Amino acid sequence: MNSQKSSAWPGVAATILTIVLLPCWAPSLQAQATPAAPPQQNAPATPTASQPTAPQNVAQGNFFKRLAAAYKQDWKGTAAGGPAPAFRGDPAPVNGPPFPFSTWPIGGTVTIGYPWTQSGPLMQALWSGDHGDWWRKNGIQIYGWLNFGGNFSTSHNVSNGQALCGATPPLNCKYGNFPETYDEVPNSIQPDQQVIYIERQPDTVQTDHFDWGFRIANLWGLDYRFTTANGIFSQQLLGKNKEYGDDPVMVYADLYFPHVAQGLDVRIGRYISLPDIEAQLAPNNYTYSHSLLYSFDCYTQTGINTTTKLNDHWTVQVGVSAGCDIAPWKDPGKLAKLTLNACVQYMWRQSRDDIYFCANSINSGKYAYNNLSAYYFTWYHKINTAWHTSTESWYQYERDTPNLNNPNVGLSGSNVPDPILIFGANGARCNNTTETSCFAPEWAMVNYLEDQLNAHNYISIRNEVFDDIRGQRTGTKGWYSEHLFGWGHWVGTTILFRPEVRWEHIYNPNLGLTAPLPGTKNELPGAYDNGLRHSQLTLASDIIWFF
Repeated sequence: MNSQKSSAWPGVAATILTIVLLPCWAPSLQAQATPAAPPQQNAPATPTASQPTAPQNVAQGNFFKRLAAAYKQDWKGTAAGGPAPAFRGDPAPVNGPPFPFSTWPIGGTVTIGYPWTQSGPLMQALWSGDHGDWWRKNGIQIYGWLNFGGNFSTSHNVSNGQALCGATPPLNCKYGNFPETYDEVPNSIQPDQQVIYIERQPDTVQTDHFDWGFRIANLWGLDYRFTTANGIFSQQLLGKNKEYGDDPVMVYADLYFPHVAQGLDVRIGRYISLPDIEAQLAPNNYTYSHSLLYSFDCYTQTGINTTTKLNDHWTVQVGVSAGCDIAPWKDPGKLAKLTLNACVQYMWRQSRDDIYFCANSINSGKYAYNNLSAYYFTWYHKINTAWHTSTESWYQYERDTPNLNNPNVGLSGSNVPDPILIFGANGARCNNTTETSCFAPEWAMVNYLEDQLNAHNYISIRNEVFDDIRGQRTGTKGWYSEHLFGWGHWVGTTILFRPEVRWEHIYNPNLGLTAPLPGTKNELPGAYDNGLRHSQLTLASDIIWFF
């Protein structure tokens, strides 16, 4: 595993797909990349500022009594409600919770025109204390969650002396579920991500004055192996390969200018990359495990992104960063590269349909640390009050990628990386053994089909196909297909369970050569169970406890 979404592992895969899957997003109390929109059907004529207000029936007493009372009221459904806050635009198309969002996701920005309705037990306890007025006035909130998950798998987490585990001495090949993520350790229970946020969100409902916000988010756990950016505490992973680590996954400021079109947000700092139905933080996803499509693209970027809401239909984004999963100060020009992004969102039928096109990383595309050129297209569609579907596809590539089929490229006998390989960045399986590098593209498509059973339960169906054309993302060239059925169950709005069953397969795994090597069949054993299996079945679940 490494900090980018690629890792050198065996396997190959896929087939064509029927695409469908699930929405489960944390409640009004969780860390929302997209704030939940109010349930009202028509916006008031004159929107007003919207900030969370303290509930009226939180118990008195010391902090811990107030915190316990907030949880009790949440689980019993007796917390005080209030009038729906104002908003600008179409009514929210789906309900969040139980889904991970209520307005369709758009990355790199607050959702312009919609209020920040978050209110967790920790903040409710603070609001009802002696200094509650100060917390409400400054708008700063502290919240987060504890996230643990486990799985039963047909793969294993022990060294088996084959495939990539064939080193001497044998490596500890415990990540046998890979390329499945983030539950990559088979038959285990893991502390996936323990997260705390400190943030203030700008009020983008009002249109009369400049406002500002910020977010500082820190993640500890197994999942840091995917979120880590080279140059930001990355020695934990790239230097020591620690199983669990810490990552300041988001540190940014938001500047909101209401008089530019219908609102302009400028985000400066380290933020989650713009595209994708899924996201790095657990509550932002329908399911516990991630799709293959999501697992192998860009995770975070550090730079400046602008988002302008032109009207209720169109939103445009333009930004600049140092590239994918890399700090701007990390060897500028060689590893960190000047990278542009440009995205456009169009919504119609009162936001029942939404398309989002994103050229997320525009530069030379030459091989560097996760230097992907990537183009995304996403479509969200509300079928009726209970059902909706989300479909995403991308095409991405790196140029001049080192050829691992060339015997002069790769690891030497002393396990020292070849100079043309960048540590932590995968090479490719080119079509012959003579060229030192080649063009390494891949494409993927995923579909979620979601059904809201009631306010506390939903089901998710996910189908996808992923073609790792040169094996540069997973480490194994081939077609993959993945199919999942999941259930999300809420206890109040502070505890979420997400059990799932998942099956995946890689088709025609091979070394990527047009002709086999002498004395071989040009075949690899597979992509799963450390390279031993073509298929994998997992039963998994996680729990998210919000505070």
